[in-house]
Amino acid sequence: MKVLALLTDGFGAAGGIARYNQDFITALAVSPAVRAVSALPRHGAAQAETPARVAQHAPAGRVAWSAHALRLAASERFDVVFCGHLRAAPLAAAVAGLARAPLWLQAHGVEAWARPGAAVRRAAARAALVTCVSRRTRERLLRWCDIEPARVCVLPNTLGARFTPGPASRAARERLGLGDAAVILTVGRLDSAERYKGHDRVIAALPRILRDRPDALYVVAGEGGDRARLERLARDANVAGRVRFVGRVADDDLPDLYRAARVFAMPSEGEGFGIVFLEAAACGAAVVAGAGDGAADALADGAFGVRVDPHDQAALAAAVLAGLNGAGRDGTGAAQRFAFSRFAQHVDHLVTHRI
Repeated sequence: MKVLALLTDGFGAAGGIARYNQDFITALAVSPAVRAVSALPRHGAAQAETPARVAQHAPAGRVAWSAHALRLAASERFDVVFCGHLRAAPLAAAVAGLARAPLWLQAHGVEAWARPGAAVRRAAARAALVTCVSRRTRERLLRWCDIEPARVCVLPNTLGARFTPGPASRAARERLGLGDAAVILTVGRLDSAERYKGHDRVIAALPRILRDRPDALYVVAGEGGDRARLERLARDANVAGRVRFVGRVADDDLPDLYRAARVFAMPSEGEGFGIVFLEAAACGAAVVAGAGDGAADALADGAFGVRVDPHDQAALAAAVLAGLNGAGRDGTGAAQRFAFSRFAQHVDHLVTHRI
C-alpha cells in the first residue's frame, strides 16, 4: 500500500513527537505491506535523510501544508492517510475522504486528554484506527471520542539502539562542567505551556536533597522561554549554584548525558508516554517520574523506575535521594522491551490486520 503521512514534525525536526514520527515512518517503510510513504511535515528539514521508500516533502506553514495535502490526495492514489497529531484530524479526515482512503490517527498526550472541539471529535470518530502512545492516553481519548474501543490501540514509543548502560565519557563530563557531581538530570523543553513536566518541583525539592547530598547537581537540558523563570526559582531557593542549565543537547550526545546522571527526575503530570524516561532507564539512570500520567507505560509499571505524587515535595526528595544513594541500574530490560524490532513488528501487524 501507499501511505500519505500528515505530520507536525518530520525528519529533521527535534523533540519527542518528532522522534516518534520518525520511528513510526521508518517502521512503516520496512513493513512488507507498504510500498511507499509520502510524508508531508509542518516542521523538519527540506533535505532530511529518510529511509528507503520514504519521500518527505518540504516543510510548510499551516495554510500551504493544508493545500499541499489536499492537492496530493486529489492527484495521487493513496491506500491510507496517516495523521500524526490530533489537532490536524479535521484536515486529515477531509484528505482521507478526498483520497477515498481509511484514516489512521495518532494520539500522544495532553492534546488528547481533554474534550476537544466538535470538528476534532467528528474527525476522530471517523478514523479506521487510532493509535495511542500509552494506556493513559487511550483511556482519556475514549472518554470523549464516539468510536468503537476496538479501533483504538496502544502503540508505545520505541528506543534507539544507542541508548545503552555504561560510564559517561570523561570528555562529556568535562564539556558539560559536571566534575564529580552526583547528577540529577531532566531533559525536556522549557516551555511555559509544558510546565507540567515539573522542573520547578525538582528545584523546590533541591534544598532537602542537598542537606543529605551536598554533591548533588541538578542539570537541566533543553531550551525554551521558561528558562528565566526557572533560574529565578533556583535563586529564590538559594540553590542556583547547584543547578546547571546546559541548553539543547544534540541527539548524538544524549546517551553520554544520561550515563552521566545517577538520577533522571521529571515529576510530570501530563506526559503521554515520556520517551526520555525510557532513554534514561536504558542508559542505567534511576528514574523518578510523576504518578498519574503515561509514564506508567514507559516505566513498565515500576520495573524501570519509581513514580511519586508530583506535588509531594518530601516524597520527590526521598525518591531522588534513594536513586543517588543506590547502585547503578541495568538498562538492558528497558532496551529489550522497547526495541525498534518489536515496535516495527507491532506497526506491521497494525498495517496488515487493522487498517
